Amino acid sequence: MNLEQIDEAQDRRGQAEGGPAFLRRDRSQKEATRVAYGKALLELGRENPQVVVLDADLSKSTHTGAFAKEFPERFFDMGIAEQDMMGTAAGLAFCGKTVFASSFAIFATGRAFDQVRNTICYPALNVKIAATHAGITVGEDGGSHEAIEDVALMRSIPNMTVVVPADATETRLAVKAAAAWEGPVYLRLGRLDVPVLFDEGYPFRIGKAVRLREGRDVALIANGVMVAAALEAADRLARDGIEARVINMSTVKPIDAEEIEAAARECGALVTAEEHNVLGGLGSAVAEVVVQRRPVPMALVGVQDRFGQSGKPLELLEEYGLTAADVEAAARQVVARKGR
Repeated sequence: MNLEQIDEAQDRRGQAEGGPAFLRRDRSQKEATRVAYGKALLELGRENPQVVVLDADLSKSTHTGAFAKEFPERFFDMGIAEQDMMGTAAGLAFCGKTVFASSFAIFATGRAFDQVRNTICYPALNVKIAATHAGITVGEDGGSHEAIEDVALMRSIPNMTVVVPADATETRLAVKAAAAWEGPVYLRLGRLDVPVLFDEGYPFRIGKAVRLREGRDVALIANGVMVAAALEAADRLARDGIEARVINMSTVKPIDAEEIEAAARECGALVTAEEHNVLGGLGSAVAEVVVQRRPVPMALVGVQDRFGQSGKPLELLEEYGLTAADVEAAARQVVARKGR
């Protein structure tokens, strides 16, 4: 290796360790994305009088309660009736309102699928489904309440946009972006307090991935709670000289195919990480791009086609193989396959 190559390697290592300016080094602060959603909704309500909010008797849990208190004339509690809520949301959107409809992810996508498909997405109405309590980190509520198939359901519907924010900062930006976006949007939010990864300068755009760390040996593509795990996995890999690129793919649909293709071309191996069934979620969406544009060794970290169960959130993440150590192990496997 000549001096120029050594300098280039050192520059890449410095970029990897420091990361972009908006990426926090101190990640001790935590906030649930559902909490950030409630705060953003209140701000949005003050800015835009056309915003209305619907909830399915879960406003305390979804954090729409603050909006309801300040704007009671623009808040409607539809009771335990998600199908009715989605139909009403469609009607309000048809009248020109920007509608946020909230419930737990398992109910918003499963119980009300027909209404989401036929009354919201088919006519491409301006309804934003902000679903909380997604994934296995719901915890003690168990498998009946842990949505592991919601992204697969929502991204399969034409006209639907699907966003899975990684932290509180990205959630606030995503809520504002969703309100300005024409057509249906599914925002996937969580119950668990997660690290705040980004400062306010974070460059969120629907449909665009964000590169959080440079690397040319393997690319870790994650969203939601797994972004923090991917960053930690990259730190672990760096100790053995493996440079891992970390990409936050918060928009699952429309997916950033150009960033995926660049990662495949420049890194030669990919790992996806998501708190969702590996069938039909982020891993499937990335694989669809890779197989058509640039096939490379790839591994999918996620729920391996199992229902959730009752337990403490962090214990469930370990039980289902959704930790930094699991992402690291998958990365080592695909790096080993590169030369075969």
